Amino acid sequence: MTEAGVASAHDSAARTRRGVVLSGTGGSWRVRLVDDASVVDATLRGRLKRDPSSDATRREDRLKLAVGDEVIVEPDARGDRWAICDILPRRSRLARRAPGGAYGERIVAANVDQVVVVFAAARPEPHPRMLDRFLVIAEANALAAHIIVNKIDLVTERDAQDRFAPYVRAGYPVHFTSTKRGDGLAAVRAMLDGRVSVLTGPSGVGKSSLLNALFPGLGLRVGEISESVNKGRHTTVGATMIPLPNEAAGFVVDTPGLREVGMWALSAEHLDAYFPELRPFVPQCRFTDCTHTVEPGCAVKDAVARGDVSGERFASYLKLRDELEETDFQ
Repeated sequence: MTEAGVASAHDSAARTRRGVVLSGTGGSWRVRLVDDASVVDATLRGRLKRDPSSDATRREDRLKLAVGDEVIVEPDARGDRWAICDILPRRSRLARRAPGGAYGERIVAANVDQVVVVFAAARPEPHPRMLDRFLVIAEANALAAHIIVNKIDLVTERDAQDRFAPYVRAGYPVHFTSTKRGDGLAAVRAMLDGRVSVLTGPSGVGKSSLLNALFPGLGLRVGEISESVNKGRHTTVGATMIPLPNEAAGFVVDTPGLREVGMWALSAEHLDAYFPELRPFVPQCRFTDCTHTVEPGCAVKDAVARGDVSGERFASYLKLRDELEETDFQ
């Protein structure tokens, strides 16, 4: 390389900045720069669209830019336009089936640390089957899951504890909160601190109000966190990362359509691996391919009969298994 070429490459490298993708689709992406937290609009450089990596094992993973991706951006000569010139390797991802019946997967969010499922103790009434689906999705994507039970001021403490006791027994961290009384907020704030958290849950459980109570500087409108379980939206609305105030140094990822995430990639025969309380008993079954439905010598069914495994959780396993078996034959 000539001296002029070396100098040009050095100048280019000196102007590059590291950032995190907050939102965007296709042509334009909002990128939060790491060094000063400013946000710029950037386009994906053409060569990344064609061949994001010379390493075939990385090319498939990096082909599609996603919210949460860590990237390198570079300004043009005038400094008013930015381009994404590199996508850094991902440490984790949350994926779903490509929309419209297309083959393959679409990355909903990259570099996620945990899934946080928010339900209400009442108004709306919590639906355990829906919660179980969210938890299976987290398990299938190898992501830690936390449960927040909000609005506990609407029920007695005993009622709230009893309703969600099976999840505590299964090993999930369960946080009981009230934005009106301030219950449980300190523990949830510490759980979100410094992490990238996917926040999901049914409509009306108070996700935006909860975040505003946790981080008063956030200023979210009530209902601003999208109602991610509303049907008909999951194929058209993308994920968005919301930076938490500086002292938290974390992000919340709003991911519409989480019900569709992860389930498509599962087979019915592996579903028991995504129920933590079933895993210790599966190796004890008489048959290695036990479905835990009709087989004799099933250690899982025995555990349910003894009360070592929640009957409600096992019923959810059976329902989801039926769903997946139907999908396998389609």
